[in-house]
Amino acid sequence: MPANNGNYGNTGGQRHSDDELWPVGRQPVKRKKKGPNAFGAVLLVVLLAALAFVLYQEYLPGSGGAAAAAGSPYPAVAASASPGLSVSLPAIETAAPTPTPTPAPTPTPAPTPTPLPDFNPVAVDATQPSKLLKSTAVKVGGTIVDSYQAADPIDFGLGQDYTSLEGIVSFRGNNFREGSSYGAANITQQKFGASWKIPTGTLSVPGTSWSGQGWTGQPLCMTWPKDLRQHMNLYDWAKRQDVLHECVYASEDGNIYFFELETGKLTRNTLHVGYCFKGSGALDPRGYPILYVGAGYDSFKGTSHVFIFDLMDCSILYEFGANDPFAIRKWSCYDSGPLVDAATDQLIYPAESGILYIVKLNSQFDPAAGTVSVNITPSDFVRWRYNGVRTGGAYWLGMEDSCVIFRGHIIVADNGGNLMCLNLNTLTVDWVQNVLDDTNDSPVLELEDGHPYIYISTSFHLGWRSSTTAPIPVWKIDAVTGEVVWSTDSRYMCHTVSDLSGGVQGTIGLGKNKLSGLIFVPVADYPGAGNGQLVALDKQTGEEVWHFQSSAYAWSSPTVCYDAAGNGYVIYCTTAGSIVLLDGLTGAKLDVLDAGSNIEATPIVFNGYLVVGTRSNGIWGTQLT
Repeated sequence: MPANNGNYGNTGGQRHSDDELWPVGRQPVKRKKKGPNAFGAVLLVVLLAALAFVLYQEYLPGSGGAAAAAGSPYPAVAASASPGLSVSLPAIETAAPTPTPTPAPTPTPAPTPTPLPDFNPVAVDATQPSKLLKSTAVKVGGTIVDSYQAADPIDFGLGQDYTSLEGIVSFRGNNFREGSSYGAANITQQKFGASWKIPTGTLSVPGTSWSGQGWTGQPLCMTWPKDLRQHMNLYDWAKRQDVLHECVYASEDGNIYFFELETGKLTRNTLHVGYCFKGSGALDPRGYPILYVGAGYDSFKGTSHVFIFDLMDCSILYEFGANDPFAIRKWSCYDSGPLVDAATDQLIYPAESGILYIVKLNSQFDPAAGTVSVNITPSDFVRWRYNGVRTGGAYWLGMEDSCVIFRGHIIVADNGGNLMCLNLNTLTVDWVQNVLDDTNDSPVLELEDGHPYIYISTSFHLGWRSSTTAPIPVWKIDAVTGEVVWSTDSRYMCHTVSDLSGGVQGTIGLGKNKLSGLIFVPVADYPGAGNGQLVALDKQTGEEVWHFQSSAYAWSSPTVCYDAAGNGYVIYCTTAGSIVLLDGLTGAKLDVLDAGSNIEATPIVFNGYLVVGTRSNGIWGTQLT
């Protein structure tokens, strides 16, 4: 009930009547009216009216009378004057009702984020590290230590949460290496549209030369905010664009190319570095204008190593990793795609020398001023190295693939047939699985009912297991224990030649949406030498669902993209220069674009636009229609 607002209350008065009251039991006696009594009647009416006026004044609200003193306001009532008497009453002020307060809206609670599953890997008998690793060591700053505990613990989340940027910032997208597509493609005709091309060059280095884009060679793509672009060394037209999707492509010809995704139009001057870049590099997932990329071969300028570039002006912020004395294998090359832990500001970079680098960046970014920096000192380096029981003339040290990281653990394969799971915060080895051979495809991680699994295969390095043909298994591995869930065993018997390994060189494509039950594996030099197949396998059983046969093999990683309805398409590129569009459910060939030259690099698809480089015929772009 509302509070007392002046609209109710006891008057405390009594209604008067002109009727005469008689004692009970007595009856009135009728008398004849006489003339003199008329004057008395008029006088009585006047007296009663005066009395009513006095009483009204006494009890009038606001008059200071008894009712007002008692605090009991009256309702506004129309006065009825006696006949022949005109009374003028003051206006009655009725107190305005106190408004009922509007209740504050109850805020909609933010959805409770799904908690990350725990990930506490532990070896079983078959995956004990001592079966395949001979030794490990850790160096903090300049000192080799007996034990290690991270000052800033690393804890990566889901792949989808690696970055919130509108872009493709790392090889295969994120820390799960789930794929190199972004956004939905508007595919109705299931064809390639008009294409564009950027010419590329050749780089001479000691003993050989490199050209175009090679393995893994995936472009990166970033949507820079317009206000930040005003500080960049972009061309004026690129600064003026309301939206700019800029591709960044480090290449084997020693250049880094910058161009608009949709048109191939250069957005700034090509950066000539003079080192061969085979790997894909990475952009900073926080939106900092920083590029991290390692050289894949020595140059006339010096030993190959890692570069950190300021993408405001394309200057070098920092370099490291050349001729590291901590390395067992003296091979300072970096084909692996690095990752950045945004929460702790650390760069994680596996090397072909057998060293895993964890580097505190001490980065600073001021978007308003358009400045970015890193402040790395020797004490900011943590290094981990290993030695395998098969290391020597038969098997190599070194990590050439791109690592997976989940929670505080890294999973990475090496050139010597070891798939290793390592605790990044203690640098102790959780488990090691035998993957038989020189492994160049990257592991791919997926959570299935909250449990993490790895999909991976391997290469066939001539002379290690065989000099004719060798089985190339595809594995599904339990990421907690390293145990094999299923294997294709000897289903795919592959050929090889020296320096051009057969088997699986491209990273497995992970199906999602309407393709969520499938993985896509590019098998090289199968079923015959020089041939190739893209095979679709059932995630639960490993059984082949379909395969697409090509006359030329593929080192390129298949890229899976989707339309708005979740229909999936696979891009499969071959060494013959074919860019093939396939139906992901059936493997049916929908269209082919001839790029005119060997494609080893991995394509991206960004909002329906495809970009990939060739070894000698430039960078190609087209739209899926």
